[in-house]
Parts: sequence; C-alpha cells; structure tokens
Amino acid sequence: MVGLVNNMKNKIVDLIAAHVDGLSKEDIAALIEIPPKPELGDFAFPCFRLAKTMRKAPQMIAADIKEAIGDVDFLEEIQVQGAYINFFINKQIFVKSMLNEAFADNFGSSTVGNGQTICIDYSSPNVAKNFHVGHLRTTIIGNSLYKIYSKLGYDVVRINHLGDWGTQFGKLIVAYKNWGSEEAVKKDGIAELMRLYVKFHDEANNNPKLNDEARAWFAKMEKGDEEALSIWQWFKDISLIEYKRTYDLLGVDFDFYLGESFYRDKTDNVVKMLTDANLLTESEGAKIVDLEKYGMAPCLILKNDGSTIYATRDLAAIFYRKATHNFVKCLYVTGQEQKLHFAQVFKVVELCGNEWAKDQLVHIPYGLVSLEGAKLSTRSGNIIYAEDILLEAIDKIKTIIEEKNPDLPDKDETAKKIGVGAVLFNDLYNQRIKDVSFKWEKLLNFDGETGPYVQYTHARCSSILRKIDCTPSSEVDYSLISDEESMALLKEISRFPKVIADAADKYEPSIVARFAVDVAQSFNKFYNANRINVEDEAVKNARLSLVYITKKTIKDAMALLGIECPEQM
Repeated sequence: MVGLVNNMKNKIVDLIAAHVDGLSKEDIAALIEIPPKPELGDFAFPCFRLAKTMRKAPQMIAADIKEAIGDVDFLEEIQVQGAYINFFINKQIFVKSMLNEAFADNFGSSTVGNGQTICIDYSSPNVAKNFHVGHLRTTIIGNSLYKIYSKLGYDVVRINHLGDWGTQFGKLIVAYKNWGSEEAVKKDGIAELMRLYVKFHDEANNNPKLNDEARAWFAKMEKGDEEALSIWQWFKDISLIEYKRTYDLLGVDFDFYLGESFYRDKTDNVVKMLTDANLLTESEGAKIVDLEKYGMAPCLILKNDGSTIYATRDLAAIFYRKATHNFVKCLYVTGQEQKLHFAQVFKVVELCGNEWAKDQLVHIPYGLVSLEGAKLSTRSGNIIYAEDILLEAIDKIKTIIEEKNPDLPDKDETAKKIGVGAVLFNDLYNQRIKDVSFKWEKLLNFDGETGPYVQYTHARCSSILRKIDCTPSSEVDYSLISDEESMALLKEISRFPKVIADAADKYEPSIVARFAVDVAQSFNKFYNANRINVEDEAVKNARLSLVYITKKTIKDAMALLGIECPEQM
C-alpha cells in the first residue's frame, strides 16, 4: 500500500509540476511540507526556490500557481500565505479513503520486498554465559526489524549466531578441570559455568600461565580432540536450554541457531580465497589482511598458533549466507563497540572482488544498557539476568493489577503482556544508538510515553467496542467526521504505511514506537472531545469506526515491536 498521505501528496506534486518549470517531481516532493497547525492546511509548498529561475517574488509565484491550478475535486481549498501555497484536502474524500484503507487487513503492508531475502543476525549470546540484560537490546531490536521487513513483503531469515567457539571455551575447560565438578554443573547449570568463568579471570590475574593452558585447550577443540569437544558440547546444550526460556518470555524465535562453530570447517576456504587474492600477509607469526590504506587496523585471520578468530568465522558466515540465501541485505544487530570489527570484515569481503558488500552488508549498532545507571560487565560478575528483569517487570505489574483491578480475568497472562511489553517498549522508544536505562518508575508508568500507556489505550478501545453492541464499518456518513480531534486522529493513523517504510529505511524501530504513542495520544484527545455512545445511530457508528481503526492500528504497530496488547487492563 502506498498510503493515503503519500497518494494525496503525489497528486499535489502532479498539480504543481504541471505549472512549474525547472523542478522535477522529485524536487517538488522533497520541498512539500506538513504544516505544524491544521489551520495552515494539510500540505504546504514553499516557493522561495522558484524566485531565482522565475524572476518574481515568491509571494507572486505562489499566487500565480494557485490561480493556474484552479478548482480540484480532492481539494477543499487552496490558500496562499506569504511564499507558501497551502493545500486543504477535501475532508469527506479524506475520511472515506482513510477509513477504507485503515479497515483493510493489510493496512501498512507493502509488496516492495516481494521475492527478496534479508538476513538478520541478532541476539547471538556467548554460550556458557547467562543471557544478561545486555543481550536484550540486540534481541529486541533484531526481532522488531524482522517484523518490520516482513510487513514490507521481504522473506526474512532470522539467524542466532551463537558465540559458541573461541578461546573463552579453553578458559572454561581449564576452570572446570581446576575448580569445577560434573555434579556442580549438573546442579546449577549456567550459573556454575558463570562462576567458573569469573574464577578463571580472577586466578589468571595472578597466574598468566592459565591463559596459555586455555589457548592450548582451544587448539585441541580446533583439531577435533574428543574430550575437548565433548565438554564444549555439554556446556553448549546447558546454555541453549536457558536461552530458549528467555526467548519464550520475549516471544522471540529464530529460523537458525548457527553459531560460530558451524563455520569452523568453512574457514579453510576463506583462508584459501584470501591467499589466492594476495590479501594475506604475515605479522609476528599471525596471518592478517592489511587495511592501513583504508584507515583501519589489520584484520586478523589466523593467530600465530594457526587457530582461527571470530573475524575468520564471520567471513565464512557471510559467504555461506550469500550462497544459501542470496540476500539483498545482511544485517548485523550488535553493539556500537563492534563498529570497527564489522567495518574490517565487510572491507575484506569487498576486497575479494564482491562489490555487493558495499551496500548489502550493514552493521546496525546500538547504545549501552544499564539498570539505574549501573553499567554491566560479565567478567567481573556484575551481571543482571534478562530473565530476572522480565520476571520482575511481570511481578510488579501483577501487584498493580491486584491493587487497581483485582477482578481482571486472565491476570497472569495480562501481567506478562504488560510487563514484557514495558521492557520492550522502554528499549525501542528511543533511537537505538542511545543508551538505555531500566528505571522501574518510568518503565511501568501507565501515563506518558510508555508501553503500558499505549496498551491501556488499546484496552480502552476494546472496552468501548465491547460495551456498544454494534459492528464498526468503514461505510458511514463521512460528513459526520469533521471535528478537529477526529481529523487529527485520522491524519495520525494515515501515517502508518510511511512510518513502517521509514523504520525499515533507517533500521529504526523507534519510529514505530513513537508513532504508537502519537496515535494513543490523538485517540485520547478524540475520546475526551467526543461522546461515543450517543443516541444518534449515524454519529455513534461514525465515531465507532474511529475507535475500531485506532485499536487495530495500535495493535498492528505494537506487534511490529514484538509487543502484545491485552483486551482488558
């Protein structure tokens, strides 16, 4: 769907283009503005840029264009204010078109991505480390982008690139053999593995030889040592059970759990490819790709003991995904601290003769996450588990429900939707590059720009529709929807298709989250200004149609963020 706003805008572009020389339709479209106040129209075109070519004052140019356009059926009025031409859309045409569009099941959808594949690499926790709150950001953002691109018709491949290979497993094996036991790992699972990991770093500070032992155990893993791989697989299985419990809480799933280990038998081809392309050079016994001329540090491919590094496995993953899925884009949702790593890896792919790497490989960075301002660290053991955050949010919402609405049906399920939704919305409301702080007072607030506020507005719509025994329809008396609050609500809802397209173009779910708040706020203004259950059936039906499309649009927008909206709160 193009979207009604874009459709109307395109019509106005055509009108202006027919009477203006020297500007393309693309130029005109870029100049058209949405006025800040409704009394200034629905669209405005500034004529300053035309003054030089037409050799007239902008005010005169605006008046001439208005005169040339004349009367148009879809426009109620054209006004000239200074150098601006203000266009007022015919309200009844707008209301009719908007209701028909918003009632459709596929409102906001598009076919732009049909026949094209996008791979998204996200979540990707390190095996044998608990899924802490820092992993939430990549998981939440990646899941939202998956839903946004799917809405646009793309075939989206969700990949969980588990950190299940590397020297850290050598460290864990050393720690397990020195200070662990099979009984303790079976009893406490990932908590015991975390204890051992922290213990290793504490001990290695006093005994650096432990790091040599860790490297030796990882080298054994790379060479297929049976004991090393058996312990590694055991640790991995324990981790996946815990991760999936958190994913179930979040409502997140993946098409593939293909960790770094999946690519370990594919790295030889990468090394051969780089060798054949004369890109590999030796540095202190290691093999690197020199990227100095591109303003970057070298990309390490093989360590001096011959073992691979995560860059090698990332390269293998890119070539495997391109061959398997023939993606038009492969997106990597990771912290901004990995910006250099991906710049190096993507440049190496390009240097191998792959021009597509320039625009098809995209790193999508995000800011840090903290709880009330306390930065999180795995090695020091100062960690907050994602599952604990989600369960605490649910418990806090349960307490609120017990206080305010103890007779609410399905209290546990509703508390889960609101609690988890609050955490997700708190993350996605601000631009992803900004740092996120979990502040319970703000997070769970039912007023303001929060998830619970938007969900409550959805529940209010549901309540109105339940109480009034009437099936909403787009076939109403359109002349009855003309007051300022109703028109403002419709205009807000009409932005939905463009909001989705913009969120995809900018890899920015916050655009959808902010839209959901804007719709909720517009609805509450409409609701306060208009009684719904009035005696006049025609008026009631017209207003109910706005309640229905508000509920539907909020539900669809929140779904793009991975958030469910309860029917009652």
